[in-house]
Amino acid sequence: MGNLPYERVNMAPPFSITGLDLGGQYFVTYKHQRKGVLNKIYVCVCICFVTRAIHLEILSDLTSVAIIATLKRFMSMRGKCSKIFTDKATNFVGANSQLKAFYKTLNFPDQNLAAYFAEEGIEWNFIPPRAPHMGGLWEAGIKSVKYHLKRALGRSRLTYEEFETVIIQVEGILNSRPPFFTPISNDSYNFEVLTPAHFLIGRSINSILETLVINISDNRLSRWQKPTKVIQVVWKKWSTDYLNTLQQREKWMIEKDNVMCGTMVIVKEDFTPVCNWLLGRVVEVYHGSDGKRFVEWAQNEIAVVPDFHKRILFGDEAHFWLNGYVNKQNCRIWSEANPQVYVETPLHPEKLTVWCA
Repeated sequence: MGNLPYERVNMAPPFSITGLDLGGQYFVTYKHQRKGVLNKIYVCVCICFVTRAIHLEILSDLTSVAIIATLKRFMSMRGKCSKIFTDKATNFVGANSQLKAFYKTLNFPDQNLAAYFAEEGIEWNFIPPRAPHMGGLWEAGIKSVKYHLKRALGRSRLTYEEFETVIIQVEGILNSRPPFFTPISNDSYNFEVLTPAHFLIGRSINSILETLVINISDNRLSRWQKPTKVIQVVWKKWSTDYLNTLQQREKWMIEKDNVMCGTMVIVKEDFTPVCNWLLGRVVEVYHGSDGKRFVEWAQNEIAVVPDFHKRILFGDEAHFWLNGYVNKQNCRIWSEANPQVYVETPLHPEKLTVWCA
């Protein structure tokens, strides 16, 4: 495996080095009409090379004028970029006309775009043709946006204002993720973890608490409840997939360090508010007679919910078998290959004790 690019591993302000990609098409109406005219719009995904923060903008078309306007809005909010990276495909054999039009402006910029970047002092870099793996950073970002958003929207026809609200909330969800598992403080009672939002606004992102409408039929929802349902569906499906990517199911071929005190963990819940991650810490570790460890975990008071099942997800790789008891209650193995626990929570727990045998 080659080394990471220079731009990925050196300190730089957020979004000073940005990867750019486009997604779409989506359909919106501009009026609250039952048979309103549908208009095509697109989503521009800007991802920071250093912090992996994501910024989303809406385009009305794929012309050079629309891209310049999008970059002006983006830089007015996040600051001027020094470098922009995009892909550059030279041949689209077998691709449909939509895909060709999709990349025409981005990959082959006209004189207006070239003049704009030269005037602003922005270096626009293209990855080699037929090498999408070199743009994996922004390809992963556009996948995070498109995959669940398209399925959550379904056949819903939102207005432009409603769609813009959904896109901005999706941006908040992506920037609330804890990709680093780096605690903000060494205090065992501080459950805040470093997220891309901390580099942008200096604190984590929390959404407004709303009524759960994910299981309500669209026919019973008001206009402003429909975007809420879309966001709740995106959050539920995306957060589940994201947590699964934190720990891959790998064979235990090489013995590695076990869980340590202060390790930050995520408590996996089926229903949590949007942009809310239930976090906890390992507070004490004991060695067993067989050299394995006895883990005692203090959970966040927000996560203490009676009669709920808790799944503990460790950020770092730690391989061990989980089998035993939790506060004198039976504990079941939730996944043998992963350091994840599936337990029944006592009514009023202060600490959870898990025997690793």
